[in-house]
Amino acid sequence: MTKIALLSDIHGNMTALEAVLADSQRAKVDEYWLLGDTLMPGTGRRALLDLLEELPITVKVLGNWEDSMWRAMKGMLDPKRSSHRYLMRQCQYILEEINPQEIEAMQEMPMQVHREMSGLKIGITHHLPDKNWGRELIHIGEQKDFDRLVTNPACDIAVYGHIHQQFFRYGSGGELILNPGSIGQPFFLEKNLRKDLRAMYAILELDEVGLKDVDFRRVDYDVARELQLAKDLHLPYYQVYYESLVNGIHHTHNHELLHEIEHREGHDLEIDAWLQTFFS
Repeated sequence: MTKIALLSDIHGNMTALEAVLADSQRAKVDEYWLLGDTLMPGTGRRALLDLLEELPITVKVLGNWEDSMWRAMKGMLDPKRSSHRYLMRQCQYILEEINPQEIEAMQEMPMQVHREMSGLKIGITHHLPDKNWGRELIHIGEQKDFDRLVTNPACDIAVYGHIHQQFFRYGSGGELILNPGSIGQPFFLEKNLRKDLRAMYAILELDEVGLKDVDFRRVDYDVARELQLAKDLHLPYYQVYYESLVNGIHHTHNHELLHEIEHREGHDLEIDAWLQTFFS
């Protein structure tokens, strides 16, 4: 019998991660698979990575926020776009505790991993096998895109992250497709569902026969504590983080709001100073 915890889209939410790990330990999980988007835009930096280092993590795949962090560090984002400047400031915050070599090392993580357990082949990605960003795999996505998770190479089960929602469906050939949801930033379109923003993850239980159980879990955590930590650490764009944790609304592509916050909170000066010094 093996229990695997699927951890996805932590997004730097240190308090939510601590609650999920406490829950997984009570459930006697044997190993962990990390499905990407570990850091940014939350409070977690060195302490979060140190916490993950203590776990028996046997699979890691590359998320789109790891790519964004790396691109910001390499000066590959557009300083004229408010959403890109937001990512730059988040990267600057991360680099206060995490060195560039560690961010470079994250780029070595694969986009897709396959594991064979209990006679089943399991494919693990953040989003699509060759594209870790985009909207193809949301709830109204086309079947042909979901089928890409379970073909070339073929597998019996696919697990992925990215969409921040717990998900259970099938490929055209009857293959099982699962998403554990987001630990740090759960998301729902439907407003009544959005009232429940507990941290989400899932546990796969495999035995000698096959996949015995899929346990989608939601874990309470102290949101007020996480927000106070964000204030104490002077987390950039606090208003955006507050909205995501309290109201389940994500403003990372709201250019008008990001521009207003950037100038109101002085992030424009911080970003410009960083661009001048870090890349000089």
